[in-house]
Amino acid sequence: MESYERIVPDTSVIIDGLLSHLLGSTMKADTIIIHEAVMAELQHQASQNRTMGFLGLREIQRLRELSKKLNFTLEFAGRRPNASEIEHAGLGEIDALIGQYAFESDALLVTADKVQNQVSLAKGAKVVLLDLPVKEKIQLDSYFDKQTMSVHLREGTTPKAKKGKPGEWEFVELAKKLLTQDDVREVAQEIIEAAAARSDGFVEIDRPGSTIIQLGSYRIVITKPPFSDGWEITAVRPVKRLSMDDYKLADKLKERIGEQAEGILIAGAPGQGKSTFAQALAEFYLGMNKVIKTVEAPRDLILPEAITQYAISHGTPEEVHDILLLSRPDYTIFDEMRNTKDFMLFTDLRLSGIGLIGVVHATKAVDAIQRFVGRIELGVIPQVVDTVIFIQNGMVGKVLSLSMQVKVPAGMTEADLARPIVVVTDFLTNKPEYELYSYGEETVVVPVKGESAKPPAHRLASAAVEDFFLKYSDRAQAEVVSDNKAVVRLPADCIARVIGKGGENIQRIEEALGISIDIEELQSSGSVKKNKNAEGQATVSFRTKMSKRMVEFFPDVPKGNSLNIYVDGDFLMSAKVSNNGAIKIRKDHKMGKLLTEAVEGKADIKLTRA
Repeated sequence: MESYERIVPDTSVIIDGLLSHLLGSTMKADTIIIHEAVMAELQHQASQNRTMGFLGLREIQRLRELSKKLNFTLEFAGRRPNASEIEHAGLGEIDALIGQYAFESDALLVTADKVQNQVSLAKGAKVVLLDLPVKEKIQLDSYFDKQTMSVHLREGTTPKAKKGKPGEWEFVELAKKLLTQDDVREVAQEIIEAAAARSDGFVEIDRPGSTIIQLGSYRIVITKPPFSDGWEITAVRPVKRLSMDDYKLADKLKERIGEQAEGILIAGAPGQGKSTFAQALAEFYLGMNKVIKTVEAPRDLILPEAITQYAISHGTPEEVHDILLLSRPDYTIFDEMRNTKDFMLFTDLRLSGIGLIGVVHATKAVDAIQRFVGRIELGVIPQVVDTVIFIQNGMVGKVLSLSMQVKVPAGMTEADLARPIVVVTDFLTNKPEYELYSYGEETVVVPVKGESAKPPAHRLASAAVEDFFLKYSDRAQAEVVSDNKAVVRLPADCIARVIGKGGENIQRIEEALGISIDIEELQSSGSVKKNKNAEGQATVSFRTKMSKRMVEFFPDVPKGNSLNIYVDGDFLMSAKVSNNGAIKIRKDHKMGKLLTEAVEGKADIKLTRA
């Protein structure tokens, strides 16, 4: 055991918790001096709610407890750094203060930082470089077995895990004992120490309130208050690795992936196996002697050493763009595309000629395409994305292909309405499923159900036009047949009045609606809507009263009951029986006018329970 008179540890040793592990076993000291610069940096990180700061402060608390057990003195000394020095800690300002103090006080500097070690040796100072201990097993490993997909540790609850495979898993309890905050913090510190010591460990993102770490095959998320309401660790691991042969793809799809597709989206809901398929696809292209790179945030794909993985969280979109253009990969896998910057980078790289595979969260295959709508021009989408592979329950569930055509949208008839349309086709059946095109100022995604299908926009417009003409007639039917034309059917006795002298009135109506109107005669069968009929329904007896302003029905049912009113077997309206036992409809209302005609014409009127 090495014995020293005075030891000055730097920040790297404190954050990694090395000194408390070594004291009493391989190292002994009379006095341990914590420089105020260490305290200032840890306090700054903790106030920013960063995990490193809290772990460092916990290490100093352990050293204070050990000082009583091992009989050494714990002191605090040195100049507290100013705000600028703390802000530039990453540039070596804090390390310089600590190293200079150790040199001037003839104390032993203990560090895990290789640069700090070299600077101290250059000055002729006393220094010990500690190697971070590499643990083959950490506590987190004990929660995993071959069937475990993810582990969830949270203070105040029992440890739990998802076990099974994508699409077929169950959430199980791993132990009955509740985890305390100290339990979760201890696991978190061990994970961070392992990430710093192991070559396959990376602290991908360290934000106030959350830390994301890639450790071997684990992708680990650590959260703490106030970002979350308690300390929590979520660790995800791929259950198994598959090859493209395991997916049993159709020969047509294999040929497209291998020879044609260069803008692929892998879509699916969380936990369905998107990343597993992306890994298989990367190895498939690698087997074809292609140069493969990945862009990830965080890096969690488990890939062969021949594939370089870039972390966009440690760079900028501009840097990734420049590196990929200079390194000239054949294919790049862009894992976990989330925000507009990701989609714009994907677009930029694809238009530069790089083959790209993007991984996108989506509940339906077409949703992955819609993520680009509004972010890039409609006509560019097929140049950026040519194939969408939807993963469901770990297997390929749907494949879509995209193409640009100039045609009349499905459901429209006039040739002058032809426009550029992105046609989305089921790749295996060659049947069109969706069309994307501009409608006014909006880009719409319309399902294609056959050439007779009417676009949803036309159905809405038809209802609006019909409501407009009900101002001029009791009965009207409207059908919008294209973007700029509608057919309106009216009773014969009001057509002349609606058109007006010399067509003046219909011209004003067309200007108000912004659409061309063709007027046709409404046949008698169109006088009432036929979405319901009274056949087979039990009728309610009633008596009728006609007043100057009202049509009144007095049914033999209690007040508050809702009844349907039918005329000649066709449904007209529903109404509720009032407190005085009547249903009253104003004669000047369009329904009142229809009922007045029915009563006076002795039509067959029936009331049934709604």
